[in-house]
Amino acid sequence: MPSIRLLLLAMLLLVPSFAAAKDEKRETIPPAPPRAEGEGPFERLILRGGTLINGTGAPAIGPVDIVIEGNRITNVASVGNPGVEIDPEERPKAEGGREIDVSGKYILPGFVDMHAHIGGTDQGTPAEYVFKLWMGHGITTIRDPFCGDGLDFCLEHKAKSAKNKITAPRIEAYLYFGMDQEEPFLTPEEASKWVKEVAAKGADGLKFLGYRPDIMQAAIETAREKGLRTACHHAQMDVARVNVLTTARWGLTTMEHWYGLPEALFDDRTVQDFPLEYNYLNEQDRFGQAGRLWQQAAPRGSERWNAVIDELIGLDFTIVPTMTIYEASRDLMRARRAEWHETYTLPSLWDFYRPHRKAHGSYWFYWTTEDEIAWKRNYQIWMSFLNDYKNRGGRVAAGSDSGFIYKLYGFGFVRELELLREAGFHPLEVIRAATLDGAEALGMDAEIGSVEPGKLADLVILEENPLVNLKVLYGTGAIRLDADNVPQRVGGVETTIKDGILYDAKKLLADVREMVREAKETEGREIVQPGMPGDVIPSEDDETGP
Repeated sequence: MPSIRLLLLAMLLLVPSFAAAKDEKRETIPPAPPRAEGEGPFERLILRGGTLINGTGAPAIGPVDIVIEGNRITNVASVGNPGVEIDPEERPKAEGGREIDVSGKYILPGFVDMHAHIGGTDQGTPAEYVFKLWMGHGITTIRDPFCGDGLDFCLEHKAKSAKNKITAPRIEAYLYFGMDQEEPFLTPEEASKWVKEVAAKGADGLKFLGYRPDIMQAAIETAREKGLRTACHHAQMDVARVNVLTTARWGLTTMEHWYGLPEALFDDRTVQDFPLEYNYLNEQDRFGQAGRLWQQAAPRGSERWNAVIDELIGLDFTIVPTMTIYEASRDLMRARRAEWHETYTLPSLWDFYRPHRKAHGSYWFYWTTEDEIAWKRNYQIWMSFLNDYKNRGGRVAAGSDSGFIYKLYGFGFVRELELLREAGFHPLEVIRAATLDGAEALGMDAEIGSVEPGKLADLVILEENPLVNLKVLYGTGAIRLDADNVPQRVGGVETTIKDGILYDAKKLLADVREMVREAKETEGREIVQPGMPGDVIPSEDDETGP
């Protein structure tokens, strides 16, 4: 069975089939065990006296009482004013239900990670590990834009999560276009037939990287007809023919990362200024030159810049930038030395990240200051486009693409929120990108994405104000000096509520720490930086190695 690394390289090469993935005995990560965590749902649950950030862009309000009956929010009641004693007669009645005092705490909608791979065998990441990292960070809905363990695996976990048989976010399953095909599509009709088949199996959407234009167009249009949503990473091997404007006109619903967008902004060229020695299979070539791409686009405020923004907004197009996944390109040491790796990153996942010429996303052959400076300039232009797009009414949703390039599940999502803030988003806009905008992009905004009566009870509770400091959303919290001049850790999600079920978020993260401790003990390993004394180089034959 080919490894996920080889499958990813096949995807990125745009070999127009997924023959390598065709295997009735597909190797998968260990499935999630039956749920052993969480209390509820309750016939009636009231969260008393919290401060609400509802996800719509509205400012914080509190104290409020939130009434949940079963898995639905039935009332959000303002019950007083800050600093004034609350009149009990003005509050919703418990009527024998459960009450929780959340006074002084902050309540948000459950987060939506729009680019969240469940994991793979090469990463050595069991589903339980990934799910608990997400839920421990308040992520209650994810979109898996690959289903690398197969559609059946994805749909099985989606169904179990929907019934709360496992501890996991809600799952939207987007299958990679052409997965499990023995031969490439040769006609638009073949592609349309395949799309109808996977729609009948229960896929929620499709993920593209590129294809022959007529075939890709037929697939996107058929997906739209069948009610499937679509995502695309416009990879370099096809972007000269099919960029973001092309696919958006065909009906694509979201773009991933930023590939295809600078190409849509070209006004003095038709292809990226590739060095003549460039080879797409050389990952450092690929990522090194990607960091110089935005500087080749039409400048901010130009006629071309504005025209692309206006057209994409007119098409109700969603951008899922996943800035976090490329951050190592502009600051490798920051990503590689993130404080959570020592206690939350499995040794097998650490091996997956290591520099390697055969592995996608492990392009640190000799990463230089010049590469990082180019990527920093890349980010400046990219961020200005995202902010302009948002300011004119475009939808930008938060996604992490964690599990690659030194980004860890859950933690990478919070870092994406910080990067949206760096791009110019107000903290309230950041929270909206992480909640309601994602829900709208999934077509689920009638059910999730904001704290309103009638919606599902997916909520996040924490003690610190995330608008003041987004770092308090990290599982490791934020550092604050106390009155005695002693550094303290504050924050971290306290409670994640999904479908009216209360999960102790800190206990979920403690479970992950124990998984990591046990793995290190079993393997006799610690996290050691690449090339440093004690660094263990995995065997080429090791299934969990590169």
